[in-house]
Amino acid sequence: MATLLSYLETAWLIILVVLFFNVMIFVHELGHFLAGKWRGAYIDRFQIWFGKPIWQKKIGGVQWGLGWIPAGGFVSLPQLADMQSIEGEAEIPADLKPLKPLDKVIIAAAGPLFSLLLAYVFAFIVWGVGKPVSELPTTTIGYIPPGSPAAEAGLLPGDTIRAIDGQKVDKWMGNMEGVRELVALSEHEKINFTVERKKADGKVETITIPCGYKLPETKWWQRSGMRQVGIIPAAPAIVGKITPGSPAEKAGLKQGQHIIALNGQPVYSPSAVSVASADGNPMQLTLTTPGTEGSTTVNVTPAIPTNWQGKEGAYPLLGINWANSMDADLGLTHPSPQSQVSQSLKWMGDTIAKVAAPGSSVSMEHLSGPVGIGNYLFQMLQSENGWRLILWFAVVLNVNLAVLNILPLPIVDGGHVVLGTAEIILRRPVSGKILEMVQTGFFFVILAFFLFVTFKDVGDMVGSDSSESKLPAPQFSAPR
Repeated sequence: MATLLSYLETAWLIILVVLFFNVMIFVHELGHFLAGKWRGAYIDRFQIWFGKPIWQKKIGGVQWGLGWIPAGGFVSLPQLADMQSIEGEAEIPADLKPLKPLDKVIIAAAGPLFSLLLAYVFAFIVWGVGKPVSELPTTTIGYIPPGSPAAEAGLLPGDTIRAIDGQKVDKWMGNMEGVRELVALSEHEKINFTVERKKADGKVETITIPCGYKLPETKWWQRSGMRQVGIIPAAPAIVGKITPGSPAEKAGLKQGQHIIALNGQPVYSPSAVSVASADGNPMQLTLTTPGTEGSTTVNVTPAIPTNWQGKEGAYPLLGINWANSMDADLGLTHPSPQSQVSQSLKWMGDTIAKVAAPGSSVSMEHLSGPVGIGNYLFQMLQSENGWRLILWFAVVLNVNLAVLNILPLPIVDGGHVVLGTAEIILRRPVSGKILEMVQTGFFFVILAFFLFVTFKDVGDMVGSDSSESKLPAPQFSAPR
């Protein structure tokens, strides 16, 4: 029964994601439809999704339909441009007169305008209900794996990062301006970290350390990895649930205690303890207990869980589940509608700039299509504040939809705006045959790119197997 409910919940979330996309498409195309009605244009069809209709109905002389290819939508306006090679044959009246160039510009621009207006509608809702804070407000390094670029460069746990490549930073992640994003989007062979480091005498010095990077290995069907240097943010090592019969329980560790030192060295992250325990060597932990003064020291030796014995990928554990989480609820923020739209525009501009930058590791393959965006939305819906995140993400998506469609490219609305403007200036329309060839060619270019990013979206969702994922939940004593 539980499995059935899980499947039904998944199906419902998928339906919600599809409906979300369709609302965006419908509002965008509604802009063209209403503008066409206003300017007296002949409208043959209003269709969500491309391809042969799987449902259609004629209302008021317009055929409304749903195509079988789940991507995009269109309003068939024969007077705007001949799109029959893409949208299918239209029923064109014999006495149909051409539209004025200004009418073409207005009709073409109405779609992006409606997408932008929808972005503002969602932005006003987010302003009222709030958006979960997703930033991590620390720039202190918690752990650095041995052999990583950061370790080789001389960065140390406890260093506080103040700038990366000269750009000031005050958070680990968020708004494409955090430590993680600035590293991933860097454009030079060496990433310059400006850090504050506490010296043995208690004084703080500011130093700049050039650091190399690595690109994580991925499968051929996945997107290439983004730049990493091997740094993990600082977080308190708070003991959470302890596995029964584990070395941690036998050593007397209690839930809620803080591990502040490992073998005499300060601990800035739970990762330092977890990684050290995997070696299986005896460990000396210094702990503090909330509500008490001073600290205590315990000796403990990690062990391989009983039910992992002989399994591939097994490694020693202490038996601690950490209480703190990087995804902890940090509250809600209420950004103004204009700040949300402006931030979305900035993100889009920054992304395009990084794709175009010759020294960047970001390329066209890192852009997402409907499948990747849909998967992102699906994951959002499963979180506690998923509906708030969806509302905020709707602002970002509609701003992107508006900007992409107003670009002066064939097929998209911006191309029609350019053609209409050129017709006003030249006092004659562009050759229909030439226009049809250009639009058809560009359509196949867009289709190829769409298939490429969809392939990568699916590849990232499939992921890669790891030995750890095949290991069961650790047990150090036989279940009762």
